[in-house]
Amino acid sequence: MRKKILILGSGELGKELVIAFQRLGQYVIAVDSYENAPAMHVSNDYEVIDMLDGNMLDKIVDKHKPDIIVPEVESIRTERFYEYEKKGFKIVPSAKAANFTMNRKAIRDLAAKDLGVKTAKYSYASTYSEFQTAIKKCGIPCVVKPLMSSSGKGQSVIKSVSDAKLAWDYALKGSRGDLMQVIVEEFIKFDYEITLLTVTQKNGETLYCPPIGHRQERGDYQESWQPKIMKKELLNEACQIANKITKSLKGNGIWGVEFFIKQNEIFFSELSPRPHDTGMVTLAKTQNFNEFELHARAILEIPINEIKQLNNGASAVILASEKNNEYPNFVGLENASIIPNTDFKIFGKPKSRPYRRMGVALAYGNNDVDELVKKAKMVASKIIVK
Repeated sequence: MRKKILILGSGELGKELVIAFQRLGQYVIAVDSYENAPAMHVSNDYEVIDMLDGNMLDKIVDKHKPDIIVPEVESIRTERFYEYEKKGFKIVPSAKAANFTMNRKAIRDLAAKDLGVKTAKYSYASTYSEFQTAIKKCGIPCVVKPLMSSSGKGQSVIKSVSDAKLAWDYALKGSRGDLMQVIVEEFIKFDYEITLLTVTQKNGETLYCPPIGHRQERGDYQESWQPKIMKKELLNEACQIANKITKSLKGNGIWGVEFFIKQNEIFFSELSPRPHDTGMVTLAKTQNFNEFELHARAILEIPINEIKQLNNGASAVILASEKNNEYPNFVGLENASIIPNTDFKIFGKPKSRPYRRMGVALAYGNNDVDELVKKAKMVASKIIVK
């Protein structure tokens, strides 16, 4: 049956999700805070609103009366979702999941306090005085993040006491929404980190994608690769933790569950109830369904029998230059295209700013993932955003 789907957030991940929905015959309205956002290029209809304005959000829901509401970003008045759910609207994955996971405090407390999952030591701060106390509790070095942000915005590492004020200011500046609070975390000297894409379904069967390794810079992912080779017992433990948390939050869809691995220990880091940026590697033909197709099918309650790995793959981000451009131009596509077993996706963002993610380069095959990362980075280096 054709559903009317309201997607709240229309960036590059939202764009791929709209495509996945439409390939399943659905009608999609894309919503964001600015005109000409990527998902609006391919949606049936679109709206431009401030999603932190609850009244505006109510009006859009009342206007379109969607069958399904899919949040794709953090800066949404998510507490409204509980009321929508009572009225019969389906919230993805659920009102509770959307509300909890849009706020690092709620999801961290759920994992560490309610479910007993191992995490880094952490503390919250709403004032600079509380921030200084939190640093003392967690120790130096430590990691600072806004309670509400995405793609690493506002995230930094305090390596000495003199870094504190800059980190505090940067976290507040990078916060999405109107929640001016930060989380301070113990710095774990991990061996590697992974994203475990977890798919929960209406039939109760939970599936897991092969683990994705990734590297971050400035708090944002730069490259990702699949699969990340790891000990079977650690992967099994990650699956158990992901299952425990997603079952507690309830609902159908894909979840990006992040972990730190240090020797034989695994630490839960974060969770997103939607496709994950590191999961763009699945666009490199690594699986029988990419993460967006999995999300769409799970939301529509179309059974997914298995997730099968087809190739090794890697992704590398294509970043804007260090200046703002109103009408970004992409130079070098011809040079990038001649590298075998690679691809690239330009997102179609209407403006660029320093280090903004404007596209992604992909590489795939039976090669070692380290070689594929090098190929993806080579493709990305050929494309210049002017």
